[in-house]
Amino acid sequence: MKKFAVVLAGCGVFDGAEIHEATLTLLAIKKLGADYQCFAPDMEQHHVINHITGDEMNEKRNVLIESARIARGDIKNLSEFDPKDFDALIFPGGFGAAKNLSTVAFKGAEADVHTEVEKAVKTMLQAKKPIGALCISPAFIAKILGDVKVTIGQDEGTAQAIEAMGGTHITADHSDVVVDDEKLVFTTPCYMLDADITQIWDGAYNTVEAMLKFME
Repeated sequence: MKKFAVVLAGCGVFDGAEIHEATLTLLAIKKLGADYQCFAPDMEQHHVINHITGDEMNEKRNVLIESARIARGDIKNLSEFDPKDFDALIFPGGFGAAKNLSTVAFKGAEADVHTEVEKAVKTMLQAKKPIGALCISPAFIAKILGDVKVTIGQDEGTAQAIEAMGGTHITADHSDVVVDDEKLVFTTPCYMLDADITQIWDGAYNTVEAMLKFME
């Protein structure tokens, strides 16, 4: 049975992992006959957002502890990730991917990427194992890998940032999966487009399916 490492960025679209994207990625993995282990970095998240008002809240939260809400407690510190134990690596989106796993939300093309995230991506690249990224996550994949073909849908500003990082942005729609055949990177837009939950399912399922087909 193929096993995915799923890296989460907290819990909630505005300051963590996008919950629909994360949950539907996990469901797609199981539906397609594979298994997964969730990971997240043990770090303080950039800030905490009230998801009703959009206002910043005066509190602190930990990315690993918040991600454990989605993983139902079955989660490991990203520092423990070993590429030998997994066949694929995948990153759901949400602003946490651009605020916690990287600083794409604040610095664009000049973004920094969390060292453990960068290490996980580079070790899977070296091992020639597929890497999936949903929503905004392809932006930090481009920052790590440079010359890579990805999509975040149709957002011009983010596409320009990806190009400035050395990547090639491919315009895509709901359910489309853009594949970089050389670097084995599989990306889909999800909520970077105006989407409903059924379209998120299509994107997550198609991405996981494409990754598994490569592994056959």
